Amino acid sequence: MNQLLFIGNLGAGEIIIIALIVLLLFGGKKIPELMKGLGKGVRNFKEGMNNIEKEIEKAPDQKD
Repeated sequence: MNQLLFIGNLGAGEIIIIALIVLLLFGGKKIPELMKGLGKGVRNFKEGMNNIEKEIEKAPDQKD
């Protein structure tokens, strides 16, 4: 599985065009803020998934 599912068949040209559109819409100063927020969201999601996995692993050890 060499392709990411959400990207599909996008080539380098299409990705560059999308990046230019994003740059025009948000401006150069807003993009780092957007990426920082996106990074925090991904980090929180991963932490939540790890917590859920730990709780699932603990569940068989606990008996009611």
